[in-house]
Amino acid sequence: MNAPQGVERDYPLARLTTVRTGGPADFFARPGDEESLLELLAWARSEGIPIGIVGSGSNLLIADDGFRGLALKLDGELARIERDGERLTCGGGARLPSAAAKAAAWGLSGLEFGINIPGTAGGAVKMNANAYGGRLAEVLEWVDVCTPEGRERRAPEQLGFAYRRSDLGADEVVSRACFRLREADPDALRRTLSGMRERRREAQPSGIKTFGSTFKNPDDERAEGRTAGQLLEEAGCRGLAIGGAAFAEKHANFVENLGEATTTEVLELMAEGRRRVNDRFGVELEPEVQTLGEVRWPPGWEL
Repeated sequence: MNAPQGVERDYPLARLTTVRTGGPADFFARPGDEESLLELLAWARSEGIPIGIVGSGSNLLIADDGFRGLALKLDGELARIERDGERLTCGGGARLPSAAAKAAAWGLSGLEFGINIPGTAGGAVKMNANAYGGRLAEVLEWVDVCTPEGRERRAPEQLGFAYRRSDLGADEVVSRACFRLREADPDALRRTLSGMRERRREAQPSGIKTFGSTFKNPDDERAEGRTAGQLLEEAGCRGLAIGGAAFAEKHANFVENLGEATTTEVLELMAEGRRRVNDRFGVELEPEVQTLGEVRWPPGWEL
C-alpha cells in the first residue's frame, strides 16, 4: 500500500516541540480533515507503523534517535474552533488557549482554565488536562475519535479519565471535541482570563525553551502537601544543570533547554532531580511530560 499523499520522510520533529530537542520522524503528515486522518491511520496499521501525535509540542520529549513511526499534526478543519449556541466545537488540533479566548469573546463560560494549558484540545482530552480549579470532564460533552477502523463518538465516561490521563490508545486520535458551556458577560470573562494569565506569568518561567511541568504533583503523604516544584527546590534542584539542560531558576519543576540540549541530557537531569527528592523526602516523582520514540531513561532513573 503506497503512502497517502502528503506524507514526508525523515521529518525533523524538534522544531515542532517547545523544548527543541530530539531527532526526526520516519514519516510525518498534517491531515486537514477526518478523511485524510482515517486514511493515514489505516495505512499505518496496514504497514505496521506506530502512530504519534505531536499536537502543540508543549508537553513532548522526542528521543534523540527520533521516532520510527508516523508523526501526525492535525491541521485545517481539524484545528478549527466553532460555536453552536452554548456549545464550542474544536478540532483535535485546535489550541486550547485559543479556544478559551474565543469562548470568552463569545460570552461563553466554563473553559477559562484552558487559557493556561499550552496544548491542543485533543491533547487536553488525552491527558485529562485540568488547571486553576477547572475540570475538563465537567464541560466536555463528546469527542469524535478516529481509529484505523473508522470514527466513533464517545462521551466523557467512555474515556477512562484519571489524574493526567485517559485510556485513549496510541492510534486513537481525537479529531473533534465538543464543550457544553454557559452564557456569561464577555467583559467579565476577559478580566478573568487576564487575571489567570498574570498568575501564570508570575508563577512560571516564560521566554525559555521548555516543555512545561516536568513531574506530576505527588499524591504521597510524605510530600506533606508540597508540589513537585517545591520538593525539587527544597532538594536543591533550582538552577541545577546537566549539559545544556537545567531546572529553571524561576520554577524548579520546569526544565529549560539552555541552547543545544539533547533529550539525553534532559533525561539525566530529570533522573538527578528525582533521585534528590527521593533521597530527601522518600517521594518518587513521576514524569508529566510525554515521550515519543525509544526514549532511554538513564540508569539512575529507577530508585
